[in-house]
Amino acid sequence: MRGFVVSELKHHSEISLSSNVPEPKAGPGQVLVDVYSAGLNFFDILQSQGKYQNKPPLPFVLGTEFAGRISKDSPIPEGCPYKPGDRVFGAGQGSYADKVAADLERVLPLPDAITYDQGAGLFVTWPTSYEALVGRAELKPGEWVLVTAAAGGVGIAAVQLAKVLGAKVIAAAGSEAKLDIAKRYGGADYGVNYSNPGWQKEVLKLTNGKGVDVIYDPVGLINDSLKCIAWKGRALIIGFAAGTIEKVPMNLVLLKNVSLVGLHWGAYSKFEQERVPVVWKALLDLFSSGKARPVTYSEIYSLEKLSDGLAALERRETWGKAIARVREENDSRL
Repeated sequence: MRGFVVSELKHHSEISLSSNVPEPKAGPGQVLVDVYSAGLNFFDILQSQGKYQNKPPLPFVLGTEFAGRISKDSPIPEGCPYKPGDRVFGAGQGSYADKVAADLERVLPLPDAITYDQGAGLFVTWPTSYEALVGRAELKPGEWVLVTAAAGGVGIAAVQLAKVLGAKVIAAAGSEAKLDIAKRYGGADYGVNYSNPGWQKEVLKLTNGKGVDVIYDPVGLINDSLKCIAWKGRALIIGFAAGTIEKVPMNLVLLKNVSLVGLHWGAYSKFEQERVPVVWKALLDLFSSGKARPVTYSEIYSLEKLSDGLAALERRETWGKAIARVREENDSRL
Protein backbone atom coordinates (compact mmCIF):
# COMPACT_ATOMS: atom_id res chain seq x y z
CA MET A 1 0.00 0.00 0.00
CA ARG A 2 0.96 3.67 -0.17
CA GLY A 3 2.18 5.45 2.95
CA PHE A 4 4.17 8.46 4.11
CA VAL A 5 6.91 6.56 5.93
CA VAL A 6 9.38 8.22 8.30
CA SER A 7 12.50 6.01 8.17
CA GLU A 8 14.74 8.62 9.76
CA LEU A 9 13.82 11.79 11.58
CA LYS A 10 13.80 14.73 9.18
CA HIS A 11 11.62 17.55 7.87
CA HIS A 12 8.57 16.36 5.95
CA SER A 13 9.83 18.06 2.78
CA GLU A 14 12.67 15.49 2.69
CA ILE A 15 10.32 12.49 2.87
CA SER A 16 8.71 10.91 -0.19
CA LEU A 17 5.55 8.85 -0.47
CA SER A 18 6.31 5.11 -0.48
CA SER A 19 4.28 2.72 -2.63
CA ASN A 20 5.24 -0.64 -1.12
CA VAL A 21 4.47 -0.16 2.56
CA PRO A 22 3.36 -3.30 4.48
CA GLU A 23 -0.28 -3.12 5.51
CA PRO A 24 -0.85 -2.51 9.22
CA LYS A 25 -1.83 -5.36 11.52
CA ALA A 26 -4.65 -4.81 13.99
CA GLY A 27 -3.67 -5.41 17.59
CA PRO A 28 -6.02 -6.35 20.44
CA GLY A 29 -8.99 -4.00 20.57
CA GLN A 30 -8.15 -2.46 17.19
CA VAL A 31 -9.89 -2.23 13.84
CA LEU A 32 -8.48 -1.64 10.36
CA VAL A 33 -9.80 1.35 8.44
CA ASP A 34 -9.53 2.11 4.72
CA VAL A 35 -8.52 5.77 4.80
CA TYR A 36 -10.41 8.10 2.47
CA SER A 37 -9.23 11.43 3.92
CA ALA A 38 -6.65 12.41 6.53
CA GLY A 39 -6.39 15.56 8.61
CA LEU A 40 -3.22 17.66 8.56
CA ASN A 41 -1.93 18.80 11.94
CA PHE A 42 0.99 20.94 13.02
CA PHE A 43 2.14 18.20 15.39
CA ASP A 44 2.68 15.93 12.36
CA ILE A 45 5.35 18.38 11.19
CA LEU A 46 7.04 18.13 14.57
CA GLN A 47 6.68 14.34 14.80
CA SER A 48 8.52 13.65 11.56
CA GLN A 49 11.50 15.51 13.06
CA GLY A 50 11.32 13.85 16.47
CA LYS A 51 10.19 17.09 18.12
CA TYR A 52 6.76 15.92 19.26
CA GLN A 53 5.95 14.28 22.60
CA ASN A 54 4.64 11.14 20.87
CA LYS A 55 7.70 9.42 19.36
CA PRO A 56 6.86 6.13 17.60
CA PRO A 57 9.79 3.77 16.95
CA LEU A 58 11.32 4.08 13.50
CA PRO A 59 10.18 3.43 10.87
CA PHE A 60 6.62 4.69 11.25
CA VAL A 61 3.85 6.06 9.06
CA LEU A 62 3.07 9.72 9.72
CA GLY A 63 -0.43 11.08 10.35
CA THR A 64 -3.09 10.70 13.03
CA GLU A 65 -6.59 11.90 12.05
CA PHE A 66 -8.64 10.05 9.45
CA ALA A 67 -12.06 9.35 8.00
CA GLY A 68 -12.92 6.24 6.02
CA ARG A 69 -14.56 2.81 6.17
CA ILE A 70 -13.97 -0.26 8.29
CA SER A 71 -11.84 -2.51 6.09
CA LYS A 72 -13.36 -5.71 4.73
CA ASP A 73 -10.50 -7.70 6.29
CA SER A 74 -10.65 -5.93 9.66
CA PRO A 75 -11.02 -8.02 12.80
CA ILE A 76 -14.15 -7.10 14.76
CA PRO A 77 -13.35 -6.99 18.50
CA GLU A 78 -15.93 -8.13 21.01
CA GLY A 79 -18.44 -5.37 21.63
CA CYS A 80 -17.45 -3.49 18.47
CA PRO A 81 -20.47 -1.60 17.07
CA TYR A 82 -19.06 -1.54 13.53
CA LYS A 83 -18.99 -3.95 10.61
CA PRO A 84 -16.89 -3.89 7.43
CA GLY A 85 -17.90 -0.99 5.19
CA ASP A 86 -19.19 1.27 7.97
CA ARG A 87 -18.24 4.95 7.67
CA VAL A 88 -16.08 6.10 10.59
CA PHE A 89 -13.64 8.78 11.68
CA GLY A 90 -11.04 8.90 14.40
CA ALA A 91 -7.33 8.80 15.16
CA GLY A 92 -4.54 6.27 14.87
CA GLN A 93 -0.83 6.52 14.15
CA GLY A 94 -0.27 6.20 10.41
CA SER A 95 -3.26 7.89 8.80
CA TYR A 96 -1.18 9.19 5.87
CA ALA A 97 -1.62 5.83 4.15
CA ASP A 98 -4.20 3.70 2.36
CA LYS A 99 -5.03 1.85 5.57
CA VAL A 100 -4.59 2.46 9.30
CA ALA A 101 -5.00 0.43 12.49
CA ALA A 102 -6.85 2.28 15.25
CA ASP A 103 -7.92 1.55 18.81
CA LEU A 104 -11.66 0.97 18.93
CA GLU A 105 -12.15 3.70 21.55
CA ARG A 106 -10.62 6.20 19.13
CA VAL A 107 -13.06 5.40 16.31
CA LEU A 108 -16.47 7.02 15.97
CA PRO A 109 -19.36 6.76 13.49
CA LEU A 110 -19.23 9.35 10.71
CA PRO A 111 -22.64 11.07 10.42
CA ASP A 112 -24.30 10.78 7.01
CA ALA A 113 -24.33 14.56 6.64
CA ILE A 114 -20.53 14.77 6.99
CA THR A 115 -18.16 14.05 4.08
CA TYR A 116 -14.91 12.13 4.48
CA ASP A 117 -12.94 15.35 3.99
CA GLN A 118 -14.91 17.04 6.76
CA GLY A 119 -14.74 13.98 9.00
CA ALA A 120 -10.97 13.74 8.75
CA GLY A 121 -10.57 16.93 10.75
CA LEU A 122 -12.99 16.26 13.61
CA PHE A 123 -11.20 14.11 16.14
CA VAL A 124 -8.76 16.64 17.62
CA THR A 125 -10.25 20.07 16.97
CA TRP A 126 -13.93 19.83 17.80
CA PRO A 127 -13.85 18.15 21.22
CA THR A 128 -11.06 20.55 22.21
CA SER A 129 -13.24 23.55 21.44
CA TYR A 130 -16.42 22.05 22.89
CA GLU A 131 -14.94 20.99 26.22
CA ALA A 132 -13.08 24.29 26.55
CA LEU A 133 -16.21 26.39 26.10
CA VAL A 134 -18.75 24.11 27.78
CA GLY A 135 -16.84 22.06 30.34
CA ARG A 136 -14.17 24.54 31.41
CA ALA A 137 -15.47 28.07 30.72
CA GLU A 138 -19.14 27.12 31.31
CA LEU A 139 -20.11 29.61 28.62
CA LYS A 140 -23.55 31.16 29.04
CA PRO A 141 -25.91 32.63 26.42
CA GLY A 142 -25.35 36.33 25.88
CA GLU A 143 -21.72 36.33 27.02
CA TRP A 144 -18.93 37.82 24.92
CA VAL A 145 -16.26 35.49 23.55
CA LEU A 146 -12.96 36.45 21.92
CA VAL A 147 -11.45 33.69 19.73
CA THR A 148 -7.86 34.17 18.59
CA ALA A 149 -6.63 32.48 15.39
CA ALA A 150 -10.33 32.31 14.62
CA ALA A 151 -9.89 31.01 11.07
CA GLY A 152 -7.76 28.02 12.13
CA GLY A 153 -8.91 24.48 12.83
CA VAL A 154 -9.77 24.76 16.52
CA GLY A 155 -10.55 28.48 16.20
CA ILE A 156 -13.28 28.19 13.61
CA ALA A 157 -14.80 25.29 15.55
CA ALA A 158 -14.81 27.47 18.67
CA VAL A 159 -16.50 30.31 16.78
CA GLN A 160 -19.27 28.01 15.55
CA LEU A 161 -19.79 26.38 18.94
CA ALA A 162 -19.86 29.70 20.79
CA LYS A 163 -22.56 30.89 18.41
CA VAL A 164 -24.57 27.69 18.91
CA LEU A 165 -24.31 28.29 22.66
CA GLY A 166 -25.78 31.78 22.25
CA ALA A 167 -22.65 33.87 22.75
CA LYS A 168 -21.61 37.07 20.98
CA VAL A 169 -18.38 36.23 19.18
CA ILE A 170 -15.46 38.46 18.29
CA ALA A 171 -13.07 36.71 15.90
CA ALA A 172 -9.43 37.76 16.11
CA ALA A 173 -6.90 36.97 13.39
CA GLY A 174 -3.81 38.42 11.74
CA SER A 175 -5.34 39.38 8.40
CA GLU A 176 -8.59 40.71 6.98
CA ALA A 177 -8.86 37.64 4.74
CA LYS A 178 -8.86 35.29 7.74
CA LEU A 179 -11.37 37.48 9.57
CA ASP A 180 -13.64 37.16 6.55
CA ILE A 181 -13.30 33.36 6.76
CA ALA A 182 -14.23 33.40 10.46
CA LYS A 183 -17.33 35.44 9.71
CA ARG A 184 -18.37 33.62 6.56
CA TYR A 185 -17.82 30.02 7.71
CA GLY A 186 -17.86 30.38 11.47
CA GLY A 187 -20.59 32.95 11.91
CA ALA A 188 -18.53 35.39 14.02
CA ASP A 189 -20.39 38.61 14.83
CA TYR A 190 -17.32 40.85 14.66
CA GLY A 191 -13.71 40.68 13.55
CA VAL A 192 -10.59 42.29 15.00
CA ASN A 193 -7.16 42.23 13.34
CA TYR A 194 -4.58 41.66 16.07
CA SER A 195 -1.72 42.70 13.81
CA ASN A 196 -2.94 46.28 14.35
CA PRO A 197 -1.44 48.03 17.40
CA GLY A 198 -3.96 48.62 20.18
CA TRP A 199 -6.50 46.14 18.80
CA GLN A 200 -7.77 45.55 22.32
CA LYS A 201 -9.39 49.01 22.29
CA GLU A 202 -11.59 47.85 19.43
CA VAL A 203 -12.70 44.86 21.52
CA LEU A 204 -13.50 47.14 24.46
CA LYS A 205 -15.49 49.43 22.18
CA LEU A 206 -17.52 46.51 20.81
CA THR A 207 -18.33 45.37 24.35
CA ASN A 208 -19.22 48.89 25.55
CA GLY A 209 -16.12 49.03 27.71
CA LYS A 210 -16.89 45.82 29.60
CA GLY A 211 -14.48 43.47 27.84
CA VAL A 212 -15.01 39.84 26.89
CA ASP A 213 -16.23 37.21 29.33
CA VAL A 214 -14.26 34.38 27.73
CA ILE A 215 -10.98 34.31 25.82
CA TYR A 216 -10.30 31.24 23.68
CA ASP A 217 -6.61 31.28 22.78
CA PRO A 218 -4.79 28.53 20.83
CA VAL A 219 -2.00 30.89 19.77
CA GLY A 220 -0.23 32.26 22.85
CA LEU A 221 -1.87 35.70 23.08
CA ILE A 222 -3.17 35.52 26.64
CA ASN A 223 -1.14 38.50 27.87
CA ASP A 224 -2.36 40.74 25.06
CA SER A 225 -5.94 39.50 25.40
CA LEU A 226 -6.07 40.12 29.16
CA LYS A 227 -6.08 43.84 28.31
CA CYS A 228 -9.66 43.45 27.10
CA ILE A 229 -11.07 40.82 29.46
CA ALA A 230 -14.09 41.50 31.64
CA TRP A 231 -14.37 41.36 35.43
CA LYS A 232 -14.42 37.65 36.43
CA GLY A 233 -13.50 36.71 32.85
CA ARG A 234 -12.20 33.26 31.97
CA ALA A 235 -9.12 32.90 29.78
CA LEU A 236 -8.91 29.52 28.06
CA ILE A 237 -5.35 28.37 27.35
CA ILE A 238 -5.59 25.98 24.39
CA GLY A 239 -2.08 26.04 22.96
CA PHE A 240 0.91 28.05 21.80
CA ALA A 241 0.83 27.93 18.00
CA ALA A 242 2.93 31.09 17.84
CA GLY A 243 5.76 29.10 19.39
CA THR A 244 6.28 30.93 22.69
CA ILE A 245 4.91 29.74 26.03
CA GLU A 246 3.81 32.88 27.82
CA LYS A 247 4.55 34.02 31.36
CA VAL A 248 1.42 35.77 32.62
CA PRO A 249 1.76 38.74 35.04
CA MET A 250 -0.33 37.60 38.00
CA ASN A 251 -1.30 41.16 38.94
CA LEU A 252 -3.51 41.25 35.83
CA VAL A 253 -5.19 38.05 36.96
CA LEU A 254 -5.67 39.38 40.49
CA LEU A 255 -7.06 42.83 39.69
CA LYS A 256 -9.98 41.58 37.58
CA ASN A 257 -10.66 38.30 39.38
CA VAL A 258 -9.68 36.49 36.19
CA SER A 259 -9.60 32.68 35.88
CA LEU A 260 -6.84 31.11 33.79
CA VAL A 261 -8.21 27.80 32.57
CA GLY A 262 -6.20 25.16 30.76
CA LEU A 263 -7.61 22.60 28.33
CA HIS A 264 -5.68 19.51 27.22
CA TRP A 265 -8.28 17.29 25.58
CA GLY A 266 -5.84 14.44 25.02
CA ALA A 267 -5.49 13.98 28.80
CA TYR A 268 -9.19 13.26 29.31
CA SER A 269 -8.76 9.63 28.24
CA LYS A 270 -6.39 9.24 31.20
CA PHE A 271 -7.91 11.46 33.89
CA GLU A 272 -11.62 11.81 33.06
CA GLN A 273 -12.53 9.07 30.64
CA GLU A 274 -16.24 9.22 31.47
CA ARG A 275 -16.42 12.74 30.02
CA VAL A 276 -15.25 11.69 26.54
CA PRO A 277 -18.47 9.99 25.33
CA VAL A 278 -20.55 12.85 26.75
CA VAL A 279 -18.67 15.38 24.66
CA TRP A 280 -18.82 13.24 21.52
CA LYS A 281 -22.56 12.63 21.86
CA ALA A 282 -23.17 16.36 22.07
CA LEU A 283 -20.97 17.02 19.03
CA LEU A 284 -22.42 14.23 16.89
CA ASP A 285 -25.92 15.52 17.69
CA LEU A 286 -24.86 18.99 16.54
CA PHE A 287 -23.39 17.63 13.29
CA SER A 288 -26.45 15.49 12.58
CA SER A 289 -28.79 18.43 13.19
CA GLY A 290 -26.77 20.75 10.94
CA LYS A 291 -26.24 23.28 13.73
CA ALA A 292 -22.47 22.84 13.35
CA ARG A 293 -20.53 21.98 10.22
CA PRO A 294 -16.80 21.27 9.84
CA VAL A 295 -14.88 23.72 7.67
CA THR A 296 -12.14 22.46 5.36
CA TYR A 297 -9.46 24.47 3.58
CA SER A 298 -10.29 25.28 -0.04
CA GLU A 299 -7.38 23.23 -1.46
CA ILE A 300 -7.60 19.50 -0.86
CA TYR A 301 -4.20 17.79 -1.16
CA SER A 302 -3.61 14.35 -2.64
CA LEU A 303 -1.48 11.87 -0.70
CA GLU A 304 1.25 12.49 -3.30
CA LYS A 305 1.10 16.22 -2.50
CA LEU A 306 0.93 15.76 1.27
CA SER A 307 4.19 17.60 1.89
CA ASP A 308 2.81 20.63 0.02
CA GLY A 309 -0.16 20.67 2.38
CA LEU A 310 2.03 20.41 5.47
CA ALA A 311 4.20 23.23 4.10
CA ALA A 312 1.14 25.45 3.63
CA LEU A 313 0.10 24.66 7.20
CA GLU A 314 3.62 25.46 8.40
CA ARG A 315 3.50 28.85 6.63
CA ARG A 316 0.11 29.65 8.25
CA GLU A 317 -1.51 29.88 4.82
CA THR A 318 -4.38 27.50 5.50
CA TRP A 319 -7.68 28.11 7.25
CA GLY A 320 -10.24 25.74 8.67
CA LYS A 321 -8.89 22.20 8.53
CA ALA A 322 -6.33 21.23 5.89
CA ILE A 323 -7.05 17.79 4.42
CA ALA A 324 -5.27 15.15 2.34
CA ARG A 325 -7.61 13.04 0.22
CA VAL A 326 -6.25 9.51 0.14
CA ARG A 327 -8.88 7.90 -2.12
CA GLU A 328 -12.12 8.76 -3.83
CA GLU A 329 -15.52 7.39 -2.86
CA ASN A 330 -15.62 4.97 -5.81
CA ASP A 331 -12.01 3.75 -5.49
CA SER A 332 -11.77 0.46 -7.42
CA ARG A 333 -8.97 -0.87 -5.18
CA LEU A 334 -11.43 -1.71 -2.39
